[in-house]
Amino acid sequence: MEVAVQRIPSVLNFIVLVLWCNINALVCGFEMKTIYCKISDSCECDFKPNIQGLEWDLYKNLYGQHLAQDIVSEGISNFLSKESPDRPLVLSFHGASGTGKSLVSSMLARYLYGTAMGSPYIHQFVPTLHFPLPERLYQYRLNLKHWIEGNLTTCARSIFIFDEMERMPSGLIDVLEPYLGPSHVVYQTNYRKAIYVFISSTGQEVINSVAMEMRKVGRDREEIQLQDLVEPLAEAVFNANNTGFYKSRIISQKLISSYVPFLPLCQHHVKRCAQRELCQRGECHRVDVAEEVSRAICPTANEQHRFSSTGCKQVPAKVNVYL
Repeated sequence: MEVAVQRIPSVLNFIVLVLWCNINALVCGFEMKTIYCKISDSCECDFKPNIQGLEWDLYKNLYGQHLAQDIVSEGISNFLSKESPDRPLVLSFHGASGTGKSLVSSMLARYLYGTAMGSPYIHQFVPTLHFPLPERLYQYRLNLKHWIEGNLTTCARSIFIFDEMERMPSGLIDVLEPYLGPSHVVYQTNYRKAIYVFISSTGQEVINSVAMEMRKVGRDREEIQLQDLVEPLAEAVFNANNTGFYKSRIISQKLISSYVPFLPLCQHHVKRCAQRELCQRGECHRVDVAEEVSRAICPTANEQHRFSSTGCKQVPAKVNVYL
């Protein structure tokens, strides 16, 4: 009864806005949608999921990451198949620089909202920009809580991306704990439809070590399974000092839906990155340049015993040199 009484002003406001919009239709579109989203659990904002497009792009343009391809594809597909999910989708990307973590987050934006990070319902947080001063942790926690609740109220299908978690102040991210489980309620919205993505290089030592051990015992890189990594990865992330995940309740309470390991890249993966870069510049025929770039980034006669320390991150700069 109390909830119904509280919702009456919002409903009345919506009705008044509808009448006003009959006269001013072009002016009030966004305002009308905002109020509707606040009183309706079914509001989808500008959500335009293209799961087949996402899966195709992952398999076509994400090189050397069979685990990430499978986990992200399956996770997104299963989550969106539920009309009313029991909890938000929380993905945690881990791996070295240049292995595809940011690429996948941009794919999610493109295939869920039809835009590359440009939607007002996709929110990206970078610690050096949004949380630069550790001594202001208390204020940052209040701000983050306010931002999350405000954006969830505006759009249940909000996507929150937290980049560079290794630089995030310890203790900040735990303010999200109530919103990641099944029990908390954000007034006027179905908060369980939200998607959270954490991006971090934390845990890359564990991932690289497992990849190298597999190679030493003669197992193919593509034979690495998630069960080979998930437990040591979660432990390493939880115990990493001076990072956003250090002793985090998000980990101890098992609120992360999936850990997504990004494996170190070999020379032939870097070569494919170089080929893609060249094609984007209209130089697909320059196979020689792709070969030179891959050798420069992975300088070894036997590519099977060397990983790229920077993944594909240096590829555009190297293409400039050799083109």
